[in-house]
Amino acid sequence: MNQLTSRGLIVAAVALLSAVTAPATVHADTRAPAPGGDRLVITVRHAGHADGTFVLRCHPARGSHPAPARACAALDRRTVWGRDPFAPVPPRSMCAMQYGGPATARITGTWAGRPVDARYNRSDGCQIVRWNALVPLLPDLRTQNPPRRASAGNEQGHR
Repeated sequence: MNQLTSRGLIVAAVALLSAVTAPATVHADTRAPAPGGDRLVITVRHAGHADGTFVLRCHPARGSHPAPARACAALDRRTVWGRDPFAPVPPRSMCAMQYGGPATARITGTWAGRPVDARYNRSDGCQIVRWNALVPLLPDLRTQNPPRRASAGNEQGHR
C-alpha cells in the first residue's frame, strides 16, 4: 500500500470507531405523568366529625377529600428522595406516654409510583407526631376538643 492509501484507511477507521463508540444522544422524557398515578384512599375512624372514607388524587388535586389541594401540597412537601412520607415510627423509639384519643386512620393506594398501605393512631407521642405530620391529609385533631370554659352558673357557685 502506498502512504496516501494507508493514511486514508487510518482516518476512515478512526472516524468509524468514533461514530461507533460515541455516546447515544439522550432525550429527556418531557411527557406529563400518566393520569391516575397518585391516588390514595384515606379511611378515618373514631375521630368524631372527621370520620369517613375519602379519595385523594393529585397532579391535579381532586377527589372526595375535604381539602384536596392542601392535602396534595402537604404530601408533595413531605415527599423527599429516600424518605417514605408514610413510614411507621421506628422500632424502639422513645415516645412520650401521651394519649391522643381513639382516632385511627388507614391510607392505601399509590403515591409517587409506590404502593401505600399505612395505618395511623394516636396512642403515644410518636404516633401523635406522625399523624400531625400528615395534616391536612389526615384531620387536624389538635383543635377538635378545645378546653371547656366554666359556665356562668358554675362561676357564681350555683349547684
